[in-house]
Amino acid sequence: MALCKSGNMFKIIIEDLQKTLKSNLPQIRFLLKKNPAIAYKEIGEIGKKVGKKYNVELLVNFPHRGKIENFDMYGKQDLSFIVNMEKKKFPIERNIIKEKAKEIFGEVETADAYMYEDKEGVKVFLGPANENGRREDRIDILPHSLHIWYEFTDPVTEFCEWLLENVYLMKEIQD
Repeated sequence: MALCKSGNMFKIIIEDLQKTLKSNLPQIRFLLKKNPAIAYKEIGEIGKKVGKKYNVELLVNFPHRGKIENFDMYGKQDLSFIVNMEKKKFPIERNIIKEKAKEIFGEVETADAYMYEDKEGVKVFLGPANENGRREDRIDILPHSLHIWYEFTDPVTEFCEWLLENVYLMKEIQD
């Protein structure tokens, strides 16, 4: 196993995903015209194959109608990292995660989440509520998975790098 420099794991994984999705784009576009459900399934399979290389399950999400047609943003937003479904508790205090979010994003709202059945989680809200009152621009951090519902800006990437290393304890990955 070749070691990657600590702090570059998120970037390496998403760049691999983006490159793989881009190389499959002609087939995806064809499938979208012919059968959108099959295209979505194919995108999901690509995510799983890339994630397997790094010992995570990657889910490429399209949370809103029409997002699947935004080809330029494939692998650059709305992504889930399933790391270990057995984990229910963070290896560090939730407050440390919230403090790091505020350090990186500035004045950002954070909240405890999923606090039931001996589980825990943190939400970081990156934008205002929509017309339905829902906060869609956010990062959901659970002990077993990371869900980014926002574009991978530099601060988002920096925060996710920190999470992979300090919350999900991914110290080394294959290069």
